[in-house]
Amino acid sequence: QVQLVESGGGLVQPGGSLRLSCAASGIIFSFYPMGWYRQAPGKQRELVATISRDGSTNYADSVKGRFTISRDNAQNTAYLQMNSLKPDDTAVYYCNAAGRVHNYWGQGTQVTVSS
Repeated sequence: QVQLVESGGGLVQPGGSLRLSCAASGIIFSFYPMGWYRQAPGKQRELVATISRDGSTNYADSVKGRFTISRDNAQNTAYLQMNSLKPDDTAVYYCNAAGRVHNYWGQGTQVTVSS
């Protein structure tokens, strides 16, 4: 049974930081490109960042220079370090493992940026 479990969300003031984690089980983690997506109320889910199996990264323009995606294959965990958070970053953040045949999602973690 494949599970992706996100954690680390919460309420933070503008300019603050959060670190999201995505713990994977039931897959050979190192085989999968990983990604973080987000969905704000009334909006479509959008890509935030991806990291390939070899560690190459890609970011949405809206988060470049503020967010950093990383992975620890020994811990089967992907991370999203979010700095200089803005109210527009408020959303449910989802972890994704994108295999060639199967695509897996976590249940999401809420991030709220508000004063």
